Amino acid sequence: MYKPLDIKKYRAVLFDLDGTLTDSMNLWIDIDREYLADVPGPMPETMHKDIEGMSFGETAQYFQSHFFPDRSLERIMDDWNRMAYEKYRYQVHLKPGAEAFIRKLHEKNIPMAICTCNSLPLVQAVLERHPVLRYMDCILTGEDIAAGKPAPDGYLLAAEKLGVRPQDCLVFEDIPNGILAGKNAGMDVIAMEDSFSGHQRESILALADGYITDYAQLAI
Repeated sequence: MYKPLDIKKYRAVLFDLDGTLTDSMNLWIDIDREYLADVPGPMPETMHKDIEGMSFGETAQYFQSHFFPDRSLERIMDDWNRMAYEKYRYQVHLKPGAEAFIRKLHEKNIPMAICTCNSLPLVQAVLERHPVLRYMDCILTGEDIAAGKPAPDGYLLAAEKLGVRPQDCLVFEDIPNGILAGKNAGMDVIAMEDSFSGHQRESILALADGYITDYAQLAI
């Protein structure tokens, strides 16, 4: 189904965070439901599709324009950081096999980066919970990137900071727009299974160069 990917041929490995390295996407369903509790009517059915791949700031702009025109972007983002910080600090787990995989890459001196649309405070909370992520040579958050996914900006910037050509990078992602961001950057992309994006599995399989349910499936 997929072309064989020899991870040893890549000069850098770039990871999305939520849904790819961490099992955290479903936390946002409860956070969004709580945050929109006072908004009349049900949560829009297309909302999570609409905001897929947006940076933290872009998502705040979406919420401001659709639900909270009288709230500043800073307040919305501060609210989310406050609501999610404890969950990220104490509840978020790494994906199966992620820790061992990262350690192997580090042992082989393969540069790594996290390229996420999430906020810096929440990424820092995950780093506190999972020290293995400190092996990353570069961490880019939504605050570093003007355009979210599927724009390639984040992955191109990560490659630049690592001093590696885009075509020599391997990306791990979990959602269609994330996969497209990697492909638009000229990189190969392996998709990690995530229950949050399970309904998009057909699109994910069609877009990605590989698909895994556990990082232990990869030989390096």
